[in-house]
Amino acid sequence: MPSIRNSTGRGRRRLKNDINVVPYIDVMLVLLVIFMVTAPMITPGIIDLPTVGQASEVRAVPIEVQVDKEGKVALRLREGGSEFKDIDKANLIAEIQTLMQNDNPIVIAADGKVPYETIMELMDQLRSQGFTRLGLLVNKDE
Repeated sequence: MPSIRNSTGRGRRRLKNDINVVPYIDVMLVLLVIFMVTAPMITPGIIDLPTVGQASEVRAVPIEVQVDKEGKVALRLREGGSEFKDIDKANLIAEIQTLMQNDNPIVIAADGKVPYETIMELMDQLRSQGFTRLGLLVNKDE
């Protein structure tokens, strides 16, 4: 097929509407090689997270605050044979202070259906009264 010529006698160039991807492929291959070489040299940060099985023994007998799914609060000294005593949330601090001996830790045992916000409010209330040794009681079986 003869080329299309204009009136001056020179051939007209056709516009090419494709992207030349060869340089992009070259750059990608170079980056791939760089990452493949440097990846084994990077040591991942190792973080030792505490688990329930590694918890240290508690020296003092903790005071256990129990919150059931309805939001009722019960209190006991966590030692053999002691029973939970239902208390009002308003009297919680006074009851804990009567049980407190030698800076006992306070553990909070809450039902799984209790909103997290309720537990945080309880912890904030205890911290504002000067109780700093607070913890959450967890179930090892689940």
